[in-house]
Amino acid sequence: MAQSANIKRIVCFANSRKLNGRCIAGKEILEDGKIGGWVRPVSARESEDVSEDERRYEDSSDPCVLDIIDVPVLSPRPKNFQQENWLLDPNRRWTRINRVGEKARPLFTDADEMLWINGHHSNRGWNDRIPFPDASLLDTSLKLIKVESLRVSVSEPYKSTSTHPELRGHFNYNGCDYSLRITDADVESRVNDLDYGNYSVGERFLTISLAEPFEGYSYKLIAAIIKP
Repeated sequence: MAQSANIKRIVCFANSRKLNGRCIAGKEILEDGKIGGWVRPVSARESEDVSEDERRYEDSSDPCVLDIIDVPVLSPRPKNFQQENWLLDPNRRWTRINRVGEKARPLFTDADEMLWINGHHSNRGWNDRIPFPDASLLDTSLKLIKVESLRVSVSEPYKSTSTHPELRGHFNYNGCDYSLRITDADVESRVNDLDYGNYSVGERFLTISLAEPFEGYSYKLIAAIIKP
């Protein structure tokens, strides 16, 4: 059945924490079945985060990573380097169509040599941020990559007001080392009882998102950790 022009059918590759809501993103499945570009549904609020009511299905359940979803949208809403943004329709429910199996997952990966621009590090990270003047010249903000060995560190929150430990993913991708903050909501919900320390996770797909500017930099975040 043909898709409506105001419906984006996506494979969800990110359901990460953003302010009081979530950042949802995925790759589009076109009418001919081919894989299209990235789509990030955003709200009309200044923060653009997606609320629970805006993203939930008819049965009130929350979208999960790897769900195939029909998302009602109103219009493109590009912003700086986040050219993938689409304004969601808050008056229509999202629809879960199916799930993506293990064999299909590698077909969605991006084959870039590095994660945008490297060489800029925060106090706790490595190659984890880009000065905004440089980031503003980019035209993408989402990538799906596969890494051979992921290590997750759990440490005390960077801010005293945070309700979660700080999570970072450490990995090598195409010869470059990275240490990026993890905002995957599902991962955060499962680590509160873990001791501070380092945990070897192994081979994983990672959704990397380039966040909006903060204090002069745009930070690279791990928005989802996906088993192969």
